[in-house]
Amino acid sequence: MAGNRGTIRGASNFNANEDAQKLRKAMKGLGTDEDAIIDILVNRNLSQRQEIKMTYKATIGRDLMNDLKSELGGKFEKVLLALMTPITLYDVEELKRAMKGAGTDEGCLIEILASRTNEEIRRINETYKHQYGTTLEEDIVSDTSSMFRRVLVSLATGNRDESNYVDESQAKQDAECLYEAGEKRWGTDEAQFMTVLCTRNRNHLLRVFDEYRKIADKDITESIKSEMSGDLEDALLAIVKCMRSRTAYFAERLYKSMKGIGTDDDTLIRLMVSRCEIDMIDIKADFKRMYGKSLYSFIKGDTSGDYRKVLLHLCGGDD
Repeated sequence: MAGNRGTIRGASNFNANEDAQKLRKAMKGLGTDEDAIIDILVNRNLSQRQEIKMTYKATIGRDLMNDLKSELGGKFEKVLLALMTPITLYDVEELKRAMKGAGTDEGCLIEILASRTNEEIRRINETYKHQYGTTLEEDIVSDTSSMFRRVLVSLATGNRDESNYVDESQAKQDAECLYEAGEKRWGTDEAQFMTVLCTRNRNHLLRVFDEYRKIADKDITESIKSEMSGDLEDALLAIVKCMRSRTAYFAERLYKSMKGIGTDDDTLIRLMVSRCEIDMIDIKADFKRMYGKSLYSFIKGDTSGDYRKVLLHLCGGDD
């Protein structure tokens, strides 16, 4: 899953057996050599980490994930276990975590479902059913309500048009429909917003947003903020932001996870781990452009200990 815009690359002199033995040595006996564990796991890409996991079991006869759980703790354990998890399975586990128990992490549901491609969503659906014996849609329906539920269900079908075709007359018509569904009337036809934003392709939506500004004399995001509220507002804004720039959307999510009192570690870990081999270089550039400070310096000032060491490495340096 490694992409050329990631900060984590595979080790060129990779030896899974050697890494497995070093990891066992770092966790055997009294005390744990955290630095040795970090040095190995953050300097390998996901496919290499999967190979280490299999080799560890084959040569040592123990489960690496279980050993990490027993030796580590807290946020440090959480970020390393996330790194060891295949990307689709990690998305699935995060979606399940967002819906289980009391309360729902709506931000996590929105972030994953609004930003993944059709193919990624299809893999998520298959893996989710395999892992939990229930469908993602069933869990969304039982855990959310009203129009927010409908938006998530629509996104979870993974059925957005992904062509590049732009129908100019349709774009104008969509913009007019959105205007009439919100700004032009008393009350809001939320279903109209859902239909357009959840199904049209990216290039088409960018034209719709341009046309909307001409008609309404304001940006589509301003109208969503004034017409919607709560989780529905957050979901529709996330879709618009992802269509314009997915990496800028992720940069904003990272910033919000660290600003103010306390850190949203779930969001911070998920974004750093899930994007470090895909587009973290671009996310970092957007972060600096948007906030005037590097992502690296934000993480450094907002985290501590071994947890910080891992995140800073995933960040790929201070630039």
